[in-house]
Amino acid sequence: MQQIKAYLDQIAKISHEDWDYFTSKLQGRVIPKKSIFLKVNEIENHISFIESGVVRLYIPKENPDKEITFGFSFEDQFISAYDSFLTQQPSAYQLQALTETTLLSITYDDLQEVYKNTQIGNLIGRLTAERLFLLKSKREQNLLNLNAEERYMKLFKERPELLKVIPLKYISSYIGVTAQALSRIRKRL
Repeated sequence: MQQIKAYLDQIAKISHEDWDYFTSKLQGRVIPKKSIFLKVNEIENHISFIESGVVRLYIPKENPDKEITFGFSFEDQFISAYDSFLTQQPSAYQLQALTETTLLSITYDDLQEVYKNTQIGNLIGRLTAERLFLLKSKREQNLLNLNAEERYMKLFKERPELLKVIPLKYISSYIGVTAQALSRIRKRL
């Protein structure tokens, strides 16, 4: 709970009453390594704070080598199939824990209650949504403005720990190249 408290304290000052109400709605979950905890066509009912672990967002394909990884989330970040969460419509992609992952989760209905019954709920919700939007926008801009080698270098400058926990096939998909092209990029560096 201290991690999420520290994260939210950076956003806004939360009263003890609001904090107690909010935390009463949180559920701890441990997702085993390599587990898919949201599948295609399921409705996302949680927004979660990652206390530890790494989560991959991806579009599955019949041939696993053709899966499209389009996002990663890490410790001290929020994770959700946010478009499905907001619309309460089926997800077009999946969430997978790449490592054992510990989450603090709140359901859609409970979050609506937090919005209604606390002074700070709407602000936290808006700022969290803005953060998720900025991550998505940054990824799109990188895909449009940087070549594959630049995307690879930027990714590891910002997140050097990735090499230890994320298989290269997911990284190659994330930066938009084949595994063979990523291997050539890595040899040049």
